[in-house]
Amino acid sequence: MTVAVTGASGTQGGAAARALLAAGHRVRALSRRPEAVELPGAEVVQADFDRPRELDRAFRGADAVFLVTTPFGTDLDTEIRHGVDAVDAAVRAGVGHIVYTSATNADRDTGIPHFDSKRVVERHLAAVTDAWTVIAPAAFMDNIAGGWAIRSLRQGHFSLPLSPGTPLKLIAAADIGAFAALVIGRREEFRGRRVDIASDERTGRQIARALGEAIGRDIEYDAGNVEDVARYSTDLAAMFAYFERVGMDVDITGLRAAYPEVGWHTFADWVRLNSPRLAGSPLPG
Repeated sequence: MTVAVTGASGTQGGAAARALLAAGHRVRALSRRPEAVELPGAEVVQADFDRPRELDRAFRGADAVFLVTTPFGTDLDTEIRHGVDAVDAAVRAGVGHIVYTSATNADRDTGIPHFDSKRVVERHLAAVTDAWTVIAPAAFMDNIAGGWAIRSLRQGHFSLPLSPGTPLKLIAAADIGAFAALVIGRREEFRGRRVDIASDERTGRQIARALGEAIGRDIEYDAGNVEDVARYSTDLAAMFAYFERVGMDVDITGLRAAYPEVGWHTFADWVRLNSPRLAGSPLPG
């Protein structure tokens, strides 16, 4: 199949594109900055969510669309507009399957702003077509390899604004991509379904211990304060407060049993694969 992948230079879009290429599909990689896309074998197409006619052109002739939206770098209203416009462009183009990546529990009353914005897009998607699937990932393991975390690890610390014993549902970006490719390859099975996905669950202390074992030094877990997070992002503060109070509801055991071909990563698996990066990658900037 020909699959148009939005956000192809990003974490989720890139992972989905690589998994689709590995499965033998033709990938049309969409990006505002085509020069930032590194996907050998993909057709790279410039397309901007702010120019819906570019989406019309990019989606034309595609069998499926993988759609990812984000408010970070813009705002919630812009994310909703981008999502709605992209869904409508895919419908106009006659795309046979739209796979939207949302967030775990975003279909509930979480009160988390960037979950609620995705809920609006989910509802619009279901209202305008029956050829849809929503996949809803938990917290990204890959965020732990970001610059802020690398700096902390080198100082012997790992911090999250969660109590030390609070479990956090996690997923590797590679698993999001692999599950998206499975869903697209089995569209009739997943038509009209919403699936929350995660591949492991670890507390802050367990995460710190695994990171320390991977890089060969003691890592202390620091339970940060949600109020401190709120000083720079009320959105992220609301998210971590929800994780502390409610948590994410994902049947990890059931996912692993039902879809073993995804190759779900435990956090220990992910750490082993990324240990050189965690221990020795140059600091950004």
